[in-house]
Amino acid sequence: MANSYENALLMERFVPIRQIGRGSFGRVYLVYHVKLSICAVKMIENQESNKNDMREWESAIYLLKEQFSCPFILKYLELDNSHFFDIISMEYCNLKTLSIISKFPYIPLPSFTLRALMKQILEGLRAFHSTGLVHRDIKRDNILLHSPPGSGRVYAKISDFGLAKKVDLNNEQTYISGTIPFMAPELFKKPMNVTQKVDVYALG
Repeated sequence: MANSYENALLMERFVPIRQIGRGSFGRVYLVYHVKLSICAVKMIENQESNKNDMREWESAIYLLKEQFSCPFILKYLELDNSHFFDIISMEYCNLKTLSIISKFPYIPLPSFTLRALMKQILEGLRAFHSTGLVHRDIKRDNILLHSPPGSGRVYAKISDFGLAKKVDLNNEQTYISGTIPFMAPELFKKPMNVTQKVDVYALG
């Protein structure tokens, strides 16, 4: 099956370097592309594609507008449709996710480093919310870390917009979205009107 993913990438003129993630949706590869250079691509099998995939792309396009541009939000680059996969290209982050900090608690980080990362995430969330969107799945695995080569700096970037939606207090949401234990208490009550406060709770 891995060959089918890589063959699809080659057909779309991506050169696969290595697989860097996988999930129920499909796989994520580090690739090279003549126009996009080094980037990451999320590959979703067509039969697994759903409205969340299109919502992710639509939210990403909205966030690319100049007035919402923010270095602490992951940039999505292109959407390609092959015969078997939807392929979403995005900037590559070379330090994995924020989960790496909790997985290695025996490596202490200075408090000023943690404060700097938190400030970046809060600024990213502020910019995200300025679009009128609610992320609905803020968690460690959806905060990517990137250190530009030679910079000596680390940037946190909010990613994965598959559950993002516009705030609409007039329409009650009838289904629960998110990841326990990062979900706010109001998401388990009825009527359930989802606001940007649920993202703040998840981050806190």
